[in-house]
This record gives sequence, C-alpha cells and structure tokens, in this order.
Amino acid sequence: MSREHLDRGRRRLTATEVDLGVVQQTALLVGTGYKMATAAEAEASLDELALLADTAGADPVAIELQRRDTPDPALYVGKGKAHELAELAEALDVDVVIFDDELSPAQQRNLEKLFERDVVDRVALILDIFAQHAASQEGMLQVELAQLRYRLPRLRGRGLQLSQQGGGIGTRGPGETQLEVDRRRIQRRITKLERDLVGLGRTRDTQRKARLRRALSTVALVGYTTAGKSTLLNRLTDASVLVEDRLFSTLDPTTRRLRLPGGETVLASDTVGFVRRLPHQLVESFRSTLDEVADADFMLHLVDASDPDPDGRINAVRRVLDDIHAGAVPEQLVFTKVDVASPDVVDDLLRTHPGAIAVSARANTGIAELMTRLGDRLRALASIVELQIPYDRGDILAALHREGDVLVTVHEEGGTRVRARLPEALVGRFADLVTSVDGVATVRR
Repeated sequence: MSREHLDRGRRRLTATEVDLGVVQQTALLVGTGYKMATAAEAEASLDELALLADTAGADPVAIELQRRDTPDPALYVGKGKAHELAELAEALDVDVVIFDDELSPAQQRNLEKLFERDVVDRVALILDIFAQHAASQEGMLQVELAQLRYRLPRLRGRGLQLSQQGGGIGTRGPGETQLEVDRRRIQRRITKLERDLVGLGRTRDTQRKARLRRALSTVALVGYTTAGKSTLLNRLTDASVLVEDRLFSTLDPTTRRLRLPGGETVLASDTVGFVRRLPHQLVESFRSTLDEVADADFMLHLVDASDPDPDGRINAVRRVLDDIHAGAVPEQLVFTKVDVASPDVVDDLLRTHPGAIAVSARANTGIAELMTRLGDRLRALASIVELQIPYDRGDILAALHREGDVLVTVHEEGGTRVRARLPEALVGRFADLVTSVDGVATVRR
C-alpha cells in the first residue's frame, strides 16, 4: 500500500461532520495498472480513483496495486491476491472495495461472494458521482440511461432461488423468472429514456439552429474535470456558474454571450469535465450534450497547470474528443491556475506547448491576452467574402460591421462593394449578395 497515495487521496472527516453525525463509507481501493505502460501511470490512476471515491462520499483507507498484464477472468486479481485483499478488507472493516477498472459481471459476483461486502468498479463509481450532480431534466435522464445500460448485463445470477424455465418435459418452471421480468422492465425503461432524450435533443438542435441563424460563432470550454472551466466562464462572461473544487461539479452545459475585444459577440459554453477512461455508457448517454463540443467553431482546451501530470490530462481529453468526433475542431490550449502553480513549471509548459496561453481566472492574469488571441483565431477561421450591397440596404452594411470583420469598403456606381471576414452562417444569410468567397467567384442567384 502506498502511504503517499493514500494521504493524497484520502479526505479526513471534518469536526463539523463528526458533530453532525455524518459518517462516510470506508473504502479499499484496488488497481492492477492494466493497459498502463508504467507503474507511475498506474499510481496516478489510483490517485484519481481516490479523488473519485472522495467525491462519491467514501473515505479511502487503503490502496493496493498489483501489476498484471491481463486481468484474471474470475477474480480480476489473482486468487492469492484476492484472498489477501479479503483479509485486509475484513481487518480494516471497510464498507466497499473499489476496483480501478471495469469488472465483468462474473468478476463482480465472485469478488462480492469472497469479500462479503459491496464491490464496485470505476464505471459504477463515476456513474454514482454523475447521478449525485445531475440537475437538469436532460442530465438526470442521461445519467439514468447510463446506469441502466451498465446494470442490464449484471442482472444475471440475481434471484437464483426463483424458479427457472427448462427446455424440455419435466424441466419447465411455473412461469417467467424474476430475472426475466427485471430485464424486460429495464429494457422498457431504457427505450423510454432514449425516446425522451431524442425529444430533448430535438429541442437542443432547434436552439443550435437558432444560434446559427444569429450568425454567432460558438466556443466550447473543454478540459479535464476540475481544470477551471466554470471559473473561467464566470470571469469571461460574468456568469454565475456553480464553482466547486470537486470532480464533475458541472454536468449540464451553460452557454453565455461573450464580447471580444474587436467588438464581435460569440457564444461560450461550459461543458462536462472529462476523465481518464470515461465510461462508454456515459459517452453514449451524454451524446446530445457532447455534440455541443463537436458542433463548436472553436475550443478552449483548459489544463490545470498545477496538476502533477498535465500532459496526461491533455492526452486523456483528446482521446475523448476523438471518441465524440470533435478532434478536428480547432483549439487553443490554455494553462489555468497559474497563480498556484510553480512559475518554473508554467514556463516549461509554455515552452513545450508553443502557442499555449497561461491564465488565472481568480487572479485575472492573462485574461486580456486570451481574449485577444481568441478573437484573432476566430477571425482567421472566417472566410474572406466580397459582397455587392445596394445603397438602400444600409441595414446589411451595419450587420456586416456588427457581426463580421470588414476589411475594405468601396463605393461604386451600383452599390457598395465590401470585403469582410464572415462566419459561415453569415455568408449563407447574405448569399444573394456574395460575389466571391476566399477569392473564388460565386454564381449570383
């Protein structure tokens, strides 16, 4: 057991909690480092598991790491190690044993029988945290759907005392087993949740199309959980998004208007934080929410500069972005919390990640540079368009100045010729007046 890892991951009960009689579950954490290249990576994953356990309301009292190339099909860890862990769990009188990977249904059943106490895996732990933090109707439905998808294959083996249906004469039971009833009930609920989420997704699509009609560029704030996305959004837009120094304090996306130094207005969206090995059930269930990231024009990829493994966080986030088909969205890397990070570490991060920006939302450091960079990057992504505007359409000329970046204005006999950088939605809105896009002539309708 690593005392250093335990001290970092464990949260002691406060005096207030003791006075109020609040008693946390105690937990034994177990990892194998499966599919991890180094022991350091496996230990970092267990550190994160300790934080996840604390967020879920459990107090990690011991951490065990057994390096294995492949999990044991029956007990995940070897038989001898499993019995050793059972003795440790009994000696420490822990309430739950948490494994740092997804257990198969058979492994979970075997371990619970051996340990004689609850056994959960990383997936169940994260699902539990999401369930605690979901606030909106869509968020709660998404979490419930993910939980049911996780539980459905784990129904097998429960209620074995109930009658079974055989396949031949003399072997048939009196009717349907409780297992089959439960499975059918869960499947019906999954179908209803999927249908309800499709309806909510249509509403989200309608809102997204309305934003496109307004020709406002969208910027998604993405990053590892606790990277400081909500704090930065509050700083940039004077929003009042909940800020907590706990994992997954934000599940429901929040969108606010942001005015850039050049006068343009964009929409900035806070998003759910990512984590190593985000359960696929959550990725699927939160698909409509995560589409906000995939559909964004630009991303601010936030990384906690004080984190012991910032590059690991960057890679984990980019893997999730690839999973949700958002890997191609242009991004600006932003190192946050530089007020609490070592200056030498910050300098090294900026040197190894050219073009990145260092900010502190709390200390208001680097915010002006970030705003300027964001405006420059968005303008660079916009198309350079030429339009021929009749003199009696001053409203269009005003809209171009307000929502685009007008580069050249020439007054000609037939009207005003304008060259401007415009977002794609604005190009479509004034398609009848466009004469060329990025130097390529268009056919006037």
